[in-house]
Amino acid sequence: MYFELKENKPHGTKDDPFSIYHMRNGGRSFQVPVHWHDEFEIVYVKSGLLTVSISGENYIGKPGDAFVVSPGNLHFMGSQAGAVDYFTFLFPLKYISFRTDDMLDERLLEPLNSGHLMITPRVKDTVKELCQQLIEIYVTENDESQSIITAQIKTKIVLLQIILEMWKQGFIVENDTSGRNTIEKEMVSYIQQNFTGKILLREFGAQFHLSEKYISRYFKEHFHITLSQYVTYLRLEHAKQLLQDTDISVTEAAMQSGYQNVSYFIRSFKKAYGVSPLKYRKN
Repeated sequence: MYFELKENKPHGTKDDPFSIYHMRNGGRSFQVPVHWHDEFEIVYVKSGLLTVSISGENYIGKPGDAFVVSPGNLHFMGSQAGAVDYFTFLFPLKYISFRTDDMLDERLLEPLNSGHLMITPRVKDTVKELCQQLIEIYVTENDESQSIITAQIKTKIVLLQIILEMWKQGFIVENDTSGRNTIEKEMVSYIQQNFTGKILLREFGAQFHLSEKYISRYFKEHFHITLSQYVTYLRLEHAKQLLQDTDISVTEAAMQSGYQNVSYFIRSFKKAYGVSPLKYRKN
């Protein structure tokens, strides 16, 4: 199962930079491939067991647990059991900044944004009730029973309460992980820039001074997904976006996404998303 990610696109909108994604899977095991973004992210597990990896550290999230992904940190989520229900909340830290250059901005929010401070990834269930409040605001907003301004005020209040709780619990610490995952981030960037072409193991390994034999194992060990699976994910997501946003043919979408065999693309697309490319576009 693939989830739609928007790491190369802006999250939220200019009028409302806060984004909430509800991820629910009751079937087979899945993994949201490794990625990063400039926004601050909170991952909240509603039910099931969720494997979360942040900056190379692996965690198992239980119902009520929350995890924090600081801006720029590599991370991915998944479940071997398959049955899991979780939410992610994404927002730029300036969303909750008062922009007054006061002590809160100068000594807490700005250092968090720049990476000099970080929040420990696992904050357990200390913000469970606050995460539930964010979900309730989201549900109410979708029901259109409140204005966007009302929802934003409520959302910012809750997010500041979450930051306050993390401060009180001692979860905000100096960042001693700067410089880590540099090679991994460069690998991901290289693949994201070249996935529509042919990525040869020899050239990929040489790019990072690793042997052709070792590069595949290195990638699998660090990202819990094979290189070919990651390339396939990026190609299918790219094709899906083309089908959604343009009027080009299915064949052209396949070609622009790195597929030379259209029949294979259609089979892969249907296996990943449960519908054919043409039906996806119509729906």
